Amino acid sequence: MSEPLNRQVVLAARPNGIPQAHDFEIVTRPMPMPGDGEVRVRNLFLSVEPAMRGWVSSVGNYSEPVAIGAVMRALTVGQIEASNLPGMAVGEYVTGMFGWQEYALANAQTIDRRVPPPGLPIATALGILGINGNAAYFGLLDIGQPKAGETVVVSTAAGAVGACVGQIANLQGCRTVGIAGGAVKTRLCTEIFGYAAAIDYKTADLDTALRAACPSGIDVYFDNTAGPITDAVLRHLNPRARVVICGTAAVASWDPPPLGPRIERHFLVKRARMEGFVVFDYKTRYPEALAALTQWVSAGQIRYREDILHGLEAAPDAIAGLYRGENLGKRLIQLGA
Repeated sequence: MSEPLNRQVVLAARPNGIPQAHDFEIVTRPMPMPGDGEVRVRNLFLSVEPAMRGWVSSVGNYSEPVAIGAVMRALTVGQIEASNLPGMAVGEYVTGMFGWQEYALANAQTIDRRVPPPGLPIATALGILGINGNAAYFGLLDIGQPKAGETVVVSTAAGAVGACVGQIANLQGCRTVGIAGGAVKTRLCTEIFGYAAAIDYKTADLDTALRAACPSGIDVYFDNTAGPITDAVLRHLNPRARVVICGTAAVASWDPPPLGPRIERHFLVKRARMEGFVVFDYKTRYPEALAALTQWVSAGQIRYREDILHGLEAAPDAIAGLYRGENLGKRLIQLGA
């Protein structure tokens, strides 16, 4: 009888800008066997994040770049198949940074949390009840600090983070304006995610559209893009506005830094504030966000969309597909049936 094997997606070459399918390779290696204090997890869903572009880049980031030949770093949710870790039973569902692979070894330090059945699909542990919901919750509420009656503008507003940001802002009594690419995504913003208005950055004159959609100016901007969209938004900030930097999806490469408009004058004369954040810094507070998000989602106050690819073979091109704008919602890769 043949030995069981584990298929993995490894980084084959250092990408130049956005990672492409040819930067990865699918390899087959022996099935990992758990030692003392370890479990073996069978991954069910693999997460795909825009931030993965930074995780494989040689340019300075908030984490060490994935090494050539190493399994691609990724959050996953899976089921414990074998356990030598007291307190963790076979059959339990867990999340962690287990990587793009079919099976992974984990221990008490690398398991983020158990995933009890919340009456919601298990995949939500990677999206609306995972990294994306956490980013929306902490970025908007801790850094953006929205107040009832204020105008909140969100770029990539139909994406996994942006859609959640807009809906949390609505729950705070704010007026929300989304910026997205294409008629389908702008329609999602207004018809599904509750934005008061949505701007198609691909066809609109942004200055004119922002002036019409935000007649009282912009108090909070949740920035997932940088680039020309942000340049336009900054011109409409109100005094004491807050800009939350969550991502820089519009900039293909930061080496060398791109030339563009200077932002200092906007922030000086408007006494505004810009602050970036990394969601992993909030790890000790994840339970707070999980409790709130679970309540909102269960009550139908926050809606979400998922874009599910199937099979490990879909992984190598999955990041590039995000940057091509193919996904409608949180992008996931489902393994097995």
